Amino acid sequence: MLKDEYKVYEDKMKKSIDSVAADFAAVRAGRANASVLDRITVDYYGSPTPIQQIAAISSPDPRTLLIAPWDSKALKNIEKAIQNSDLGINPQNDGRNLRLAFPQLTEERRKELVKQIRKYAEAGKVAVRNIRRDAMENFKKQEKKSEITEDELKLVEKDMQKLTDDSCKTLDEMLAKKEKELMAV
Repeated sequence: MLKDEYKVYEDKMKKSIDSVAADFAAVRAGRANASVLDRITVDYYGSPTPIQQIAAISSPDPRTLLIAPWDSKALKNIEKAIQNSDLGINPQNDGRNLRLAFPQLTEERRKELVKQIRKYAEAGKVAVRNIRRDAMENFKKQEKKSEITEDELKLVEKDMQKLTDDSCKTLDEMLAKKEKELMAV
């Protein structure tokens, strides 16, 4: 019974970590990476559509992304969506494709990006701690209703703390790796 409930909270913590990993992937490190386009949606015939669903994305060299829409009418909308995003890159339109040239990051921009990823990591830790708090409230209610014993509650508390600590450690490791990647020239 308790193991099933552990699994629920463990899965929630894993989802928080995965969310932070997705946030990290969207932060560009001076190299062309198609995942920076994951969050950008294009108005395609009246519905917001991810770029990956309406165009082929390739990387002809380490600093360039090439976006080739399957429908040439979508080219202007894709260009507009990229310009309106927080990507900070102006696409070059050659009439059939869009090219995104990723400039070398300045020291100042690298530091801004490090601050941004630290915020993502901290938000992930807050989410993990909130999950632990919710779990503990749930288990304390069960103890009050005599569904679990006081000893079981102590054990659960210890296990939830370990799960929280492990999740936070994972987030710290991801942060350190991404910081290193960003600060590498």
